[in-house]
Amino acid sequence: MIIRTLLCFSLLALTACGGPEPSADVPTARPAEASDADIGSHVVHFSAQTTDQLPLEIAQAYQIQRSPERAMVNISVIRKSDNAAVTAAITVKTRNLTQQLKNVKLRPITEQDAIYYIGETRVANRETLIFEISVQPEGVDRPSEIRFQRQFYTD
Repeated sequence: MIIRTLLCFSLLALTACGGPEPSADVPTARPAEASDADIGSHVVHFSAQTTDQLPLEIAQAYQIQRSPERAMVNISVIRKSDNAAVTAAITVKTRNLTQQLKNVKLRPITEQDAIYYIGETRVANRETLIFEISVQPEGVDRPSEIRFQRQFYTD
């Protein structure tokens, strides 16, 4: 009973505090977005981030320019039967919300048993990119299509 009273009091106190002015520029909270896709006998893992988030050593090792105005997409394909990374034919079409195409050329990176496909492009503050990925793992007859989007903040 005491805990419930304290929770109610806390809620009332918080609502009385007000909030930002209506003109304040506050991003809306959203649930976490997917970062993998099941495509039958394989799982495709994907991510997109600005390259300034990469550790300096990693960026230098893979010749990636670190910048808040550069986005990087990272894709890997894992075979479900043995959880092994596999090579795949992968293409990415990237565009923003105004349908401007962004050039992203993927290059493979092999690190011990891992295989990553990475590509970079320039982004503006608050720009949302839509990534359309075509993935055809080795030994699979047809490609699978994956689509995701991310918004980038450069400020």
